[in-house]
Amino acid sequence: MGYVIKRVYEPAADGDGFRVLVDRVWPRGVSKERAHLDLWDKEVAPSTELRQWYGHVPERFEEFARRYRAELEASPDALAQARSWGEEHDHVTLVYGAHDGETSQAAVLRDVLNG
Repeated sequence: MGYVIKRVYEPAADGDGFRVLVDRVWPRGVSKERAHLDLWDKEVAPSTELRQWYGHVPERFEEFARRYRAELEASPDALAQARSWGEEHDHVTLVYGAHDGETSQAAVLRDVLNG
């Protein structure tokens, strides 16, 4: 199956399956109804300190990804919870609010979960 990512501002689709917001902060301008989420998991998101340090500066992405992976490894319960989504559902979409998905925490988490 595998985990995929999708921006919260894109319309939800039937093929998204189980939709999980993986941001610590709710995305601006999106209602809960419009987001069509099954879960909002703040625990699997990067820490506030790491998120603020990164600030979505592309030149920092590689270091951000390294630090975020370290945070995930230090939180085995949160990572196990995220892995369980794939065991319980045929399709899992990691939803994020950033402008660029491939330099977001969702991309890092997807890669970790898809191993």
